[in-house]
Formats: sequence, structure tokens, C-alpha cells
Amino acid sequence: MTDATTPKGPDALRAFGDNVAFGRTATDYATHRAGFPQSFFDLVATRGFATAPARALDIGTGTGTLARGLARIGLDVTGLDPSEELMAQATRLDAEEGVKATYIKGAAESLPVGDAQFDLVTAGQCWHWFDRPRAAAETARVLRPGGRCLIAHFDWLPLPGNVVAATEALILAYNPVWAGAHGTGLYPDWLTDLATAGFTGIETASFDISQPYSQDAWRGRIRASAGVAASLPEAEVEAFDSDLADLLDKDFPEAPLQVPHRVWLATGVKKAA
Repeated sequence: MTDATTPKGPDALRAFGDNVAFGRTATDYATHRAGFPQSFFDLVATRGFATAPARALDIGTGTGTLARGLARIGLDVTGLDPSEELMAQATRLDAEEGVKATYIKGAAESLPVGDAQFDLVTAGQCWHWFDRPRAAAETARVLRPGGRCLIAHFDWLPLPGNVVAATEALILAYNPVWAGAHGTGLYPDWLTDLATAGFTGIETASFDISQPYSQDAWRGRIRASAGVAASLPEAEVEAFDSDLADLLDKDFPEAPLQVPHRVWLATGVKKAA
């Protein structure tokens, strides 16, 4: 378990990210990791944060869960990620769903696109992995005046005695330096990032939902997390997965598991010229 000397917060997450390779989890990530719910995209559309036919860039796109949702509401979407393995899964999932997005390899801190090219830049479940000041500055660069940055999260919630808290404790037993435990799904530092980069009209929105998972799907979701298959040796991943299966059978046998999650976003607008 962690102790009082263990680094916490966004800086600890980014430092831990140096040892994370999500490409190793691409299959589990695509199969088991629930994407942003439709209610998130409904909120984005209702608030006017994303409207067709806007051109959007989704940085840290991973398997394209946010890119696909934006494409479904009529946006022209480009997804960007450093992992070709994850983007290959994104392309496959797009084809299965019948939506289209373009994917390019790159980093949030040095976007391989020209100035003022996009109406919207999104970052779903990934801002903590970036050099945030550089990513915010690059985001501002590639947005047109009046364009919007939208940083979003869909986080499980560890509550006393629930399956998330028990799962996090098991992850920490195998990976004590994992920095992703005990989250609240709220990220006030991201507001400072936006303000420092010159964004205005900064606001947030959030709501909680229950996300259903079968036991097998929850195991796959956890294998795909940063603290397990993306950072542990394969033999330890197998041992962890076996222990998690035993824990679920013993303490959380209900089907499906109802896993509490929080949807949270922060958004701001690039000043008009």
C-alpha cells in the first residue's frame, strides 16, 4: 500500500507514466474498457461545446472512444496518439460501428499539425499523462480563434467497501508505485492549465453514473489499466488477474457489477483575434 511519503497528484501520475506502455494492453483496452457514455456526448451537444460540422482533434485518442462519439454527432475528427497499436484498434472499432475518423501518430506536446486548423481540441482520460503546460500551449496554437479545448474524464470511484476500492488495494499490492489510486474524478489543476494558456470562458460540468461490468469484463478493464498490464511484467499480470478473479468470486459475486463512475469535463475558449 502507499504511505504518507508516496507522491500523489498530477505530477506523480505523469512520473508514473514514464513506465507505462498502453500498446501492450491494446486488445483488452479495446474490448473491455468502457468508453464515454452517450450522456456525455448529449451534454457536450446540449451545451454547444461541439457542433457539426466542426473540425476536431482528439489528442491521446487511444482506441478512439472520444473520437468515435464526436464523429457520431457529425464532427470531422482526427485522432492523435503515440501508440500505433491503440490506433489500429480505433480504426477497427470505427469500421465496426460505421463511423469515420482519421488517425495520426504524434505527441500532445508537439502536435504535427499547422496553426489554427481546428475548431475543437479534446483530451479524454489522458491530460494527466502530458507535460501539461506544453500540451495546453500546443492546443491553443492549433485552435482557430474562438475554438474550444475540452478535457474530459470518465473515472471509476473508489467508495468504502466497493469493488473499486478492493480492486485498487489489490493493484497497489502488486504495484506499490502506481499513482492512480484514491481518485475523486475531479481535476481542479486542469482549470489552471487552461487559464495559464490564455483560455477564457472556463467552466466545468460533471455527473455520476453506474457502469455495468461482468466479472470477466471488469478483469479485462483492470488488466488494461496503467497499474497492471501497461506497467507490470506478464507473469505478474497473470498472477494479479487470478487473484482478482478470486476476489470477485468471494466478495463481489453479483452480476453484473454496478461500478460507480464520474464524468467530469473542463473547457475553455481561445480568445478571438
